[in-house]
Amino acid sequence: MTGAAPKITLHVVSSLDGIIAKKDNSVSWFETADTYEKGVTVTEDDAAAFLRKIDCYVMGSHTYEHALELAKNYGWAYGDTPTIVLSQRHLAVERNSVELFSGDLETLVNERLKPNYTNVWVVGGAELVKNFLRYKLADEIRISVVPIILGDGLRLFDETVSEQALRLKDHSAYKNGMVEMVYEIKK
Repeated sequence: MTGAAPKITLHVVSSLDGIIAKKDNSVSWFETADTYEKGVTVTEDDAAAFLRKIDCYVMGSHTYEHALELAKNYGWAYGDTPTIVLSQRHLAVERNSVELFSGDLETLVNERLKPNYTNVWVVGGAELVKNFLRYKLADEIRISVVPIILGDGLRLFDETVSEQALRLKDHSAYKNGMVEMVYEIKK
């Protein structure tokens, strides 16, 4: 780990109406045929350079199982970056970079993540994101809004999440119509 202060980012892809997963868990809605002429174009090199800065991923068991399914067609999205999967269930671990964790979230963050990593991304699911917020364990939220209204599915935020002040740090609009907002979580 470098001398930089560790940062925990909650990364979420959402529809405009705040849905992060359809009931059938399909993600075809992530891709959009929309075009926004003033949007930023991201090259594969840009994306790869950005992803190299992430030194650990954290995800829930259902997100992990979904990622394994997607990997059959698209490859493992997280490369060799350490990935910690939170689960009370025994799951198959198919990569050396993946480990299971079944303990307390605060223990994970304070004893495992912060001492060893500087840029941790929590990539799903909804309950895990809500728990990071509930226990005030995250530093920022990075939400990518896809230009679609789904109407039904799993909502990111509900009545279980209490009021939380945020500060806009950055935003980008992309050529495909997706808008990304980065918020610092005020503590």
